[in-house]
This record gives sequence, C-alpha cells and structure tokens, in this order.
Amino acid sequence: MTEVELAKVVAALQQGKVIAYPTEAVFGVGCDPDNNEAIALLLQLKQREKAKGLILIAADYQQLLPYIDDTQLTTAQRECMLQSWPGAVTWVVPARHNLSDWLTGQFESIAVRVSDHPTVRQLCQAFGKPVTSTSANLSGKPACRDSQQVLAQLGQHMAVIIDEPVGGRLNPSEIRDVFTGHIIRAG
Repeated sequence: MTEVELAKVVAALQQGKVIAYPTEAVFGVGCDPDNNEAIALLLQLKQREKAKGLILIAADYQQLLPYIDDTQLTTAQRECMLQSWPGAVTWVVPARHNLSDWLTGQFESIAVRVSDHPTVRQLCQAFGKPVTSTSANLSGKPACRDSQQVLAQLGQHMAVIIDEPVGGRLNPSEIRDVFTGHIIRAG
C-alpha cells in the first residue's frame, strides 16, 4: 500500500468510517475500536448482532494492552499467547472492566489477535492502535476472499476497500480461550 493510500485509510478510520482490508485468509471489515458510532455502523452494515462482540486485530501486543486486562493472565498463559503471534490465532482474553460493550458484546472478554498479514500490520502501525475485525460479508453469507467480492456484498457501504491479496490461509483464524487453551473455532 502506498503512503497516499495508507493516509486515506487512516483518515477514514479517524472519521468514524468502516473499511475493508485483507487478513490472513479472508477480507475483514473494521473501524476505530474507540468510536461506538463507527462500531454501530459496522454492525448495521454487516447485519450483525451487538451481543456477539468483535475481534481486535493489531500490529503488536502493546496496542492491545488498553483493551485487555493483562493482570488476570498468568505468565504461562501470556507466553502461550505471545508465542502464537504474529499469526492467525485469535485469543479470547479478559477485557478491561471499562471496555465498551460495543466491543465485548454480552461477554466480559474480548477476542484479540496480532496479525502476521503485512497490510494489517502496516495499517495498525499507521493508525497507532488496533482496528476491529470481523469477516467482510453480510451475516450468513460466505466471507469475501478478494476486493471484488467485498465490493459486490458491501461495497457501497465501505469508505475504503484495500485492494491487496489475502494471506495464504484457507480458513479464518483459529480462536482459543487463553485460560483453558480450548479451541473455540478451528483455523
């Protein structure tokens, strides 16, 4: 992504808009995790229930610390999580007590990932924090694997669609519980 394209994407996020971007296996849609109006718009566009909560995707662990309660993790739990990153493993971890239910939904936890996709890392570094991440599709429809599919399903609602390829994975990220190691969704 060029510097001009990156600046356009960051500006859209700062303005509370929803963007589409490639991840490890599918396209994601995201917005500023600190903007409840942007999250409400994202959920409306996807026809997704607020109760489900969202994933945060980041360039590094430091970006996630304002959103998670790291003090509830043991050293072993933290190390297990960190050893899987950057990568396509999403971990369900304790959320900070004051975190918006627009992010957590009905849960006291939040799903987080440090991505190894270069576009996601570049985006989060430029934005200076994580973005929300949920598959780019209308609820119940197949996840989009390229920008043309995003355009067909959601295009008129996206401020920006980053036209770059997804990573080589066939399935969306694995989701695990940080406390038990239990696999919630196979990757």
